[in-house]
Amino acid sequence: MEIGSAGEKNMQGKLYLCATPIGNLEDITLRVLRMLKEVDLIAAEDTRNSIKLLNHFEIHTPMTSYHEYNKYDKGRELISLMCQGKHIALITDAGTPGISDPGEELVRMCAEEGIEVTSLPGASACVTALTLSGLGTRRFAFEAFLPAEKKERQAVLQELPKETRTLIIYEAPHRLRRTLEELWSVLGDRRLTICRELTKKHETTFRTNFREALAYYEQQEPRGECVLVIEGKKAEELRQESREAWQQLSLEEHMELYEKQGISHKEAMRLAAKDRGVSRRDIYQALLQKENR
Repeated sequence: MEIGSAGEKNMQGKLYLCATPIGNLEDITLRVLRMLKEVDLIAAEDTRNSIKLLNHFEIHTPMTSYHEYNKYDKGRELISLMCQGKHIALITDAGTPGISDPGEELVRMCAEEGIEVTSLPGASACVTALTLSGLGTRRFAFEAFLPAEKKERQAVLQELPKETRTLIIYEAPHRLRRTLEELWSVLGDRRLTICRELTKKHETTFRTNFREALAYYEQQEPRGECVLVIEGKKAEELRQESREAWQQLSLEEHMELYEKQGISHKEAMRLAAKDRGVSRRDIYQALLQKENR
């Protein structure tokens, strides 16, 4: 049954999250095209950009703006319309709504009001870049754009060095050099893939590391929106760093740390052994030797 048909006229409306192309217009799905024609209203992040897409596919559905600066007030208006039975499609400038954009707030509001939401899959820059990167794809952490506010940005940067998953970060060309420098300072010279202008005519995939990337961009002006895909910290390196940190404590201090939490002596030995990368028997023997001195 198509939305808006006789059987649905008295029902509550629905929100459709419609993924739009991130560059190449051929990447839009037939389902999204149909839905954009059938809904009562399209909520777009930037109507000036979206009108080009709608005109290209001869879609004449009314459109309204929904963006970061009006997401609460306009969100309430859209909720009211859906409660009256209107069906609304949400689109972003490019890609999947709700991913690093104000769409997540509208979905939250719908959930609170019991309004049904469905997502029509399609293009997503983070997944496209990840598959092109040549880095691990089984586990990844999407950071979107790093925060602009200094303290918040530093807090995020300090969390990244121990991340073992592949990292995905968005960046604009005019901030690319600065972001690469900051990431290099906290992550070290890891493998890195820079994807720019994804799905467009001048799409490029630059597989490199931080040192080479910064040297390159000293000679070349960054252009185009970029997705940075960064190798996660190797698990063995993380374990080794953890062992070295525990070695700074004496064995007695290590045991006391756990026992003060109410953990039994036997369990504290097991945990200390795991932290230090040795067997529980090694811990037992070391403690016994200290007692016998």
